Amino acid sequence: MKFTVLHTERIARAGLLETAHGVVETPAFIPVGTQGSVKAIEHRELLELDARIVLGNAYHLFLRPGIDLIKRAGGLHRFIGWQRAILTDSGGYQVFSLAQLRTIDENGVAFRSHLDGSLHRFTPESVVELQRGLGSDIMMALDDCTPYPSEYDYAQRSHELTLRWAQQTREAFDRTRPLYDFEQALFAIVQGSVFEDLRRRSAESLVAMDFDGYAIGGLSVGEPVDLLYAMAEVCTNQLPEGKPRYLMGVGTPVNLLEAIARGVDMFDCVLPTRNGRNGMVFTSEGALNLRNAAFKDDFRPIDSFCHCYACRSFSRAYVRHLVQSNEILGLQLATIHNLSFYFWLMQESRRAISEHRFHQWKKEQTERLESTLVTENQT
Repeated sequence: MKFTVLHTERIARAGLLETAHGVVETPAFIPVGTQGSVKAIEHRELLELDARIVLGNAYHLFLRPGIDLIKRAGGLHRFIGWQRAILTDSGGYQVFSLAQLRTIDENGVAFRSHLDGSLHRFTPESVVELQRGLGSDIMMALDDCTPYPSEYDYAQRSHELTLRWAQQTREAFDRTRPLYDFEQALFAIVQGSVFEDLRRRSAESLVAMDFDGYAIGGLSVGEPVDLLYAMAEVCTNQLPEGKPRYLMGVGTPVNLLEAIARGVDMFDCVLPTRNGRNGMVFTSEGALNLRNAAFKDDFRPIDSFCHCYACRSFSRAYVRHLVQSNEILGLQLATIHNLSFYFWLMQESRRAISEHRFHQWKKEQTERLESTLVTENQT
């Protein structure tokens, strides 16, 4: 993997992330394909939107369909029929949020599946082996996701455990080799909750271990948005300029713009697909709830400035009708549009950075996006 910063404006940057399965322009939004599929959208539609990378989750894929089946298929790219880049999360957050029972110790975490209650164990070494089997372009180290709120002592113990696991992950990665005919990259995850000194120490320690890239984890878990931005900036100030920075699980369009301004390069979030499946769409003038009765006879496209298939072909009134009728097509069209909007936001951010006008453009976009939010659910 190779990462190149092409343009900067203050600490916002635009670059290229070169993987074994193609080049990803940054800032980049990564659609979440938890179980090998981005919900409510087909692979061919992702290609039409020019998605360069998707996210798969090691926890979910480990439980179903199982790593042995994926290995027999020749790896995750072949199993799901996706020949562009794939990033896999280690499963640490899912163990934290989904497992019915989990026990954390020095060597890893034991947990019961949220599917059938079966008992499993993840260690730093086993998660590397798992992601070698998946064959993702970018794999993540196992971390202990600190909940919010947490007492300082708990957050300190948690982040120190994450550092020890990171070192074990680094060693396991170095002594193993890819199972398929391409190289893989390894990212570490900065923890420390909302405590500035812990975040700084976590980042500094991980940088000393020399990972291919660095993620910022443990945010967007309930903390106020000002703390999210502050902790993200603490981390990016400590992370090396020549390696990618990935803010996990974030977020709204405004969240993304604010994080780009603070030096973040990569994002993933379920928001555009989950909201699309519920009739909420993001537009250049704010978010619209298409279940609102105001759109019953609104024959404009979802967003007049958007050129996605949904906006070129259908009206708000028709998509609203489909959503109200629980037709799968309605969920699909809203999802296509939302991902198109997120990709447009990243594309325009890259362009604005390259032309040294990002911060003014961000200010204008943020004011527009925050001022016209429609949240009513009138039918």
